[in-house]
Amino acid sequence: MSPNLDRIKAPVADDIKAFEQTFRKALKSNTRLLDLVLQYLLKQKGKQIRPLFVFLTAAATGKITTSTHHAAALIELLHTATLVHDDVVDDSNQRRGLFSINALWKNKIAVLVGDYLLARGLLLAMENEEYALLKIVSEATRDMSEGELMQMEKARRLDIDEQIYFEIIRKKTASLIASCCACGATSSGANQDIIIKMKTFGEKTGIAFQIQDDLFDYQQNNSTGKPIGIDIREHKLTLPLIYTLNHCSYTEKKKIIHTVKKDGEKRKAVEEIIDLVNRYGGLEYAQNKMLEYRNQALSLLDDLPASPALDSLRELVVYSTHREN
Repeated sequence: MSPNLDRIKAPVADDIKAFEQTFRKALKSNTRLLDLVLQYLLKQKGKQIRPLFVFLTAAATGKITTSTHHAAALIELLHTATLVHDDVVDDSNQRRGLFSINALWKNKIAVLVGDYLLARGLLLAMENEEYALLKIVSEATRDMSEGELMQMEKARRLDIDEQIYFEIIRKKTASLIASCCACGATSSGANQDIIIKMKTFGEKTGIAFQIQDDLFDYQQNNSTGKPIGIDIREHKLTLPLIYTLNHCSYTEKKKIIHTVKKDGEKRKAVEEIIDLVNRYGGLEYAQNKMLEYRNQALSLLDDLPASPALDSLRELVVYSTHREN
């Protein structure tokens, strides 16, 4: 049975609805321009995977509390802020099929809106004395920034190996999903051992998620809206390409590096790299690594008591890494 998001949400459906109302209220301002941008942001609402990780983790490790709702709002405010800032960093004009904030209101306003969302999250935590949650989310924010900067540095020098790749995605992507699960367990009243285990569960899920996202760069018929070869054009060395560089000939390696550095905008050159990645088994290797991390994540749930929330949490892992979404 393929994963289904409505079925996954079922054990926490009422909490998700309440969260949506709370989050909508949080995205209001008396400053007219800011309120206009915030209301536009609400139109870009995604699938709310991260709040779902928070609620399902809380329900699977204890019970959903007021703190769980604070955690979900804090995580989503942080996530939304990072998306706004990412579009500025990547000079991206689209987000979820709509124009990005920086495309409509330019970079200065986009940066300030992202800063505002971060501040709203901080205030939410402080006003409700959610210091443990604030610490978890602040550590994730630090890691995400470090991961992005590491990736930028390596994109310039193209000296990334597999170990560095995993460190980058652990910080850049997995740290946020890890914080979702740590916040969910913390808010449910779970003990420290369970909180650490759920943070590790989220980290491994996040790594699997990012590897799957990287695979879409090489797939003609992916349904995520991600253009084929975009990572190559942005000078990013992802796992399929790193594996290929380690197994191809010296001449082919030189050609790949030259294309990534100089010819990333040339469609034929990018297609030749994708062909090499397929020929040397880079996609198969990355797919197996993704499944390895996904299975490690799922195994960490084995000691939790059976519940509908636990079943949904397992299915959410498969959904977020299977993704035709």
